[in-house]
Amino acid sequence: MKALVTGAAGFVGRYLVAHLEAMGDKVDSLDHHGPDPVDVTDSDAVRDRVAESAPDAVYHLAGVSHVGSSWSAPLEVFRINTEGAINVLRACVDSGVARVLVTGSADAYGATAAEIDVLREDLPLRPLSPYGVSKAAAELCALQAYLADGLAVTCVRAFNHTGPGQLDRFLVPSLARRIVEAERTGAKDVKVGNLDAIRDFSDVRDVVRAYRLLVEHGVPGEVYNVCSGSGVRVADIAGRMLAAAETELSLSVDPALVRPIEVPRLIGSNERLRAATGWEPAHTLEATLADVLSYWRDQP
Repeated sequence: MKALVTGAAGFVGRYLVAHLEAMGDKVDSLDHHGPDPVDVTDSDAVRDRVAESAPDAVYHLAGVSHVGSSWSAPLEVFRINTEGAINVLRACVDSGVARVLVTGSADAYGATAAEIDVLREDLPLRPLSPYGVSKAAAELCALQAYLADGLAVTCVRAFNHTGPGQLDRFLVPSLARRIVEAERTGAKDVKVGNLDAIRDFSDVRDVVRAYRLLVEHGVPGEVYNVCSGSGVRVADIAGRMLAAAETELSLSVDPALVRPIEVPRLIGSNERLRAATGWEPAHTLEATLADVLSYWRDQP
């Protein structure tokens, strides 16, 4: 299979490209980094790159991925996440791409997550953040391309995922970096944000396996949660990581790290994903957290 990955230079994109190549796929990239950059907001450049690549499948990962930053730049987030998705979808329609995967976010569930213990794909989307709205809108654009243009596009709502190499703007790598800094400097506390939030975490290596399986076996026009199916409090994640620290450390809440509005819990059902693909997670949360800590200990 020949694949084109947008956002190939990003955290998840790098893991996806490696997985696709390991599975024997030929992979092209569409990214705003690298020697031949293309911005997803440039519709002509996106159309030309997709036509030039002539892929069998397109994995659309490119976009703004940090929820917190969307509050300060909502228009930029909409332009990249929603307009960018439209440009990729239109290019795929024009080039006759056989399969398309559009990666969305569980943040689109928003206020629904406060009322429902386990989130299923048929629940209403009530996003609370500009990021969540941008992802919900991109998903609707994908559905429109399926219904009106016959594009075989499948959408995912990815829940939290992490792994070695993720930027420290995100929870697990930020905790790992602060723990390693404390180990090196002799500091006694590690700053954190909201400890009460409950999240559904997966390993990025399991997530990219799910993406390829959905391109092979997912139903066009359908949406699939990609998640572990279980929730864990941020306080528990921090506690597990502190237990693996090389010195005795304590937590201190930093108000600057607390978001103005935050979904209190996000736990998904992965039943639809499992039924369609046979996917099972291969990494435990404990192993993933250990890998992230090891990664940061290897950094200068």
